[in-house]
Amino acid sequence: MNTPSDLQYSTEHEWVRVDGNRVVIGITDYAQDALGDVVYVDLPDVGLQVIAHASIAEIESTKSVSEVYCPVSGAVVETNGDLDATPELLNTDPYGAGWIFAIELADPAELDQLMDAAGYEAFLAD
Repeated sequence: MNTPSDLQYSTEHEWVRVDGNRVVIGITDYAQDALGDVVYVDLPDVGLQVIAHASIAEIESTKSVSEVYCPVSGAVVETNGDLDATPELLNTDPYGAGWIFAIELADPAELDQLMDAAGYEAFLAD
């Protein structure tokens, strides 16, 4: 499994890339592998206010439908419209072109609850 060291991770298998008071969020390599071939992504609405650990999006694969949980609280400021036409980006490039949405943080201290890459790998090993 690929676990980039410059990201933070949630127990629900989302990754977070911090850029000031804005974070970009997607699903991990582990999550996309477990899902199988992604065929549809239901993106959140820009402007949506969300609290940490709330369901915010849905991913449909050939195996199942899975919820995406927001690891932090804030407002959705951008979504990845490329996923409408090419949802398989979640499989082929989960940490790059397969990002799902961006949040303007409400409480940056919530980032302290996330795992670093080593912590996430240890979590997966348990």
